[in-house]
Amino acid sequence: MALLAGLCGPLVWAQTPTPDSPQTPPAASAAAVPAAPPEVPSDEITWDNRFWLSGQANFITQYHPTFHADYSGPNSLPTPAQDASSRVLTLFMGVRLLRNTELLLDLEETGGNGIGEALGLAGFTNLDVVRNPTLGKAPYVARFMLHQTIPLSKQYAAAVRGPLGLAPSVPVRRLEFRLGKMSTVDFFDLNSIGSDSHFQFLNWVADNNGAYDYAADTRGYTYGFVSEYYDKGWALRFGEMLMPTVANGIKLDWDLARARAENYEFELHPSLLKDRSTVLRSLAFVNHADMGSYREAIADYLAGLTPLPDVIDTRRQGRIKYGFGFNAEQELTADLRAYARFGWNEGHHESFAYTEVDQAISFGADLKGTKWRRKEDKVGVAMLVNAISGDHRQYLALGGEGFLLGDGALNYGREKILESYYNLHAWRGVSLGADVQRIWDPGYNRDRGPVLVGALRLHVEGLLSFWQHDAR
Repeated sequence: MALLAGLCGPLVWAQTPTPDSPQTPPAASAAAVPAAPPEVPSDEITWDNRFWLSGQANFITQYHPTFHADYSGPNSLPTPAQDASSRVLTLFMGVRLLRNTELLLDLEETGGNGIGEALGLAGFTNLDVVRNPTLGKAPYVARFMLHQTIPLSKQYAAAVRGPLGLAPSVPVRRLEFRLGKMSTVDFFDLNSIGSDSHFQFLNWVADNNGAYDYAADTRGYTYGFVSEYYDKGWALRFGEMLMPTVANGIKLDWDLARARAENYEFELHPSLLKDRSTVLRSLAFVNHADMGSYREAIADYLAGLTPLPDVIDTRRQGRIKYGFGFNAEQELTADLRAYARFGWNEGHHESFAYTEVDQAISFGADLKGTKWRRKEDKVGVAMLVNAISGDHRQYLALGGEGFLLGDGALNYGREKILESYYNLHAWRGVSLGADVQRIWDPGYNRDRGPVLVGALRLHVEGLLSFWQHDAR
């Protein structure tokens, strides 16, 4: 660090927005920025905006008391009281190679566990939990991508710098291309009220569309290509991603002829309320992979070919799983915002990459603490409702297992979750959070629950900023 300071001049470690921070949407959300203000920062490369180096640490502890269940299976959430803690440590790095060309790299380390080892719930209670505890604790490359912007207009708008976009301003009309390792939901299905487990909701289906079976390995990352077009008040994006070789697997399939994921999204910024931001997003995805069929697994079991329905035995290369989503957010006052999501997928083929949800509805709101003189604090509440297809529910009822669910039987009911949180800004880059979730019919089973899950969260982040040198 001393050598770096000697070479680069004064350094400041301070609070900074990250791609997980709702206060600072990544460059992909810059379409929300209005037409260029009177003074727009120059996008020219300076010593102050060439580099990015920041870090964050997130620690979450959750607990649930003993709850009732008529029976339990191999993938059930355990009924005895238990607690579990997780951590995610991330180092964000980036450099502007040219005025419109950036190279971005993130290193990450995760550890700990979630309650029940992340089994037994479709809407699991902690997005930071890695679903395969055997992966090990060694640091890994989370993101490594080339980011290229092509200006299509001379009018520029201010942009908030962050690990996914380093320029202080961007053309209002532009093309953006990204190639490399990334998370699909870095760019698709974003929502400034419900997308961030480090400041907002913790549940998987509050921060993402539960029915969006987006391409990812077990840790939530993949390799792919994303192209985006931005104009005044709207944006259009497309992504081609690699799928895992098996459901919830860590290994990705590089043969695009047989396995891949196409993602499409249209983003619109209408003026529904005067001087209040509105964002509407429409999503579609098509996954091609070595997927199994719930219906075939049931048929094999009923024909006596297998002792239990087993979707793994029915996997075939080139099968298709598709779905749609809608995502809306509305600023109501200077401090109050609301959001809603709806998602659906075809539900005949197995849940493969995200979670076991075929239909998802969520809505909620957040409120800044201005009224009680805590303007950096925030409180949020959301209602989440998950459902599965007829084939999926019959598969589980007959004793089949998915990569998350399997109680051995099923008295079906929609999984319903009420979540609320309070996030307290303690000091500069340090925040403390408290979260509570009430879950009815966990794993879609009326014979189990309800479950109450409480959580405490500590988040620490900082930016290593380089002061601009006097060129004289």
